Amino acid sequence: MSRYQDRNREWIPRTSLGRMVQEGKITSLNEIFVGGYRIQESQIVDNLLPNLQQDVLDINLVQKQTDAGEKSRFKALVVVGNYEGFFGLGVGKDKQVRAAIQKAVLDAKINIVPVKRGCGSWECVCGEPHTVPFKVSGQCGSVIIHLFPAPKGLGVVAGDVAKKVIKFVGIKDCWTRAFGSTRTVPSFAYATYDALKNTYRMVSPTDWMG
Repeated sequence: MSRYQDRNREWIPRTSLGRMVQEGKITSLNEIFVGGYRIQESQIVDNLLPNLQQDVLDINLVQKQTDAGEKSRFKALVVVGNYEGFFGLGVGKDKQVRAAIQKAVLDAKINIVPVKRGCGSWECVCGEPHTVPFKVSGQCGSVIIHLFPAPKGLGVVAGDVAKKVIKFVGIKDCWTRAFGSTRTVPSFAYATYDALKNTYRMVSPTDWMG
């Protein structure tokens, strides 16, 4: 038995995609997105991106009124990424903070997407994938954010939430402009998520695989 198979012996896939990953028929996330598959198991990402990093963006106490009385749970918002073009956002709820974070991490892995990076700034011709390749926009609720290519060395010029999300993708330089209720952390984070997803929606699959 190979080390790859040994690492997966305790995982019993529930989907055809999971079985293909476990059997070694699919060996990268690029193959998944080019093939148009939908990730429904976090173990798929665990196997294809073993060095995934995570960070908690927000934790809130939410309350719900039921017939039995008022129930309180923690709601966590988490970002995961490999700093090399893949990232995801996820939300988890539970009575305990740690469990809420764990659920959010699993959700973020299922929501992982590829991001096209490049050198789209007219002020920079280095050719390295350090910024967005062109202007992209995203929206969530009342929040709208625009991401612009920036020259190498500028850094990420954005609010704290957007900056964290953008850096998890591996983008080191970027201009941003945001409108709406940017103090609402989930909306700001998901607007940024939407904008970054648009970097590969606007190019062909063969382009963003490169």
